[in-house]
Amino acid sequence: MGRLVLVPGAVLVAVLLVCHPILPGGSLLPAVLPWLGLAVPVLLALAAWRRSRPALLAAVLPSIAWLAIFGGHLIPDAGAAEPDLLAVQHNVSDENRDPAGTVRALVATGADLIGLEEVTPEALPAYAEAFPAEYRYFTFQGTVALWSRHPLAEAAALDIRPPDLGADWNRGLRAVARTPRGDVAVYVVHLPSMRLGVGGLDSARRNASATRLGAALAAEEQERIVLLGDLNATVDDRGLEPVTAHVRTDDTAFAFSFPASFPAVRIDHVMARSLTVDSVRTLPETGSDHLPVVARLRF
Repeated sequence: MGRLVLVPGAVLVAVLLVCHPILPGGSLLPAVLPWLGLAVPVLLALAAWRRSRPALLAAVLPSIAWLAIFGGHLIPDAGAAEPDLLAVQHNVSDENRDPAGTVRALVATGADLIGLEEVTPEALPAYAEAFPAEYRYFTFQGTVALWSRHPLAEAAALDIRPPDLGADWNRGLRAVARTPRGDVAVYVVHLPSMRLGVGGLDSARRNASATRLGAALAAEEQERIVLLGDLNATVDDRGLEPVTAHVRTDDTAFAFSFPASFPAVRIDHVMARSLTVDSVRTLPETGSDHLPVVARLRF
């Protein structure tokens, strides 16, 4: 009886891991994909307890599938040379009660670029006041903001609104950072979250926003792009394909960023075009329900 359950269970986990790119979108599977690896030791233990050789052999399938996808995440970072650009991305939460402490934690990284989301108009002065003089270059649009060590030009709102939302919904900006190595177009965005409705998870707004963002990235005239954002999706989510078609990130790190109390998914991203994202890691908790993400980039 145990074999009849364990073998199909192992095959199912392997199929979900291998076939997730072709499964219908709008599910939680991309978010929980790395955690499917936890099924492997459970399957192996149950197979050993049942003394079932077929179940043991079947458990090898999800093991191989998981290692093929995520095995590189387990290799320790050997360290790298000084990055050409250091970028921090953080959804600071509109309920954050410690803007000054949050800014101190982000500035301590020595980042060149710091992109923030959920910066309410009421909280904006507190954040602006907390940044030291070396981050004197600053722009904001709606609830997203960018602080930079390098001069900023062409700062403007980026319209990534889903079609059913009005002009007061403003969660995107674009600016050009004049770095010592050349100009870089910097995007700071906050895509809509998925909503649970009577028909299940609804990702229509997020996907529509991702499509508009993807179109903006495709039309970007600057060769180099850095995207900082809470995308409310993992890189494995098909809804993010319009974005990931144009910018890439370090795919050898888990860097789970949400929720801060028990980080389980990586929905906060630093991505780039014509730059290499060498590494991505999270920082300790701030006053937000998200963890900050810091990335090293090379020209």
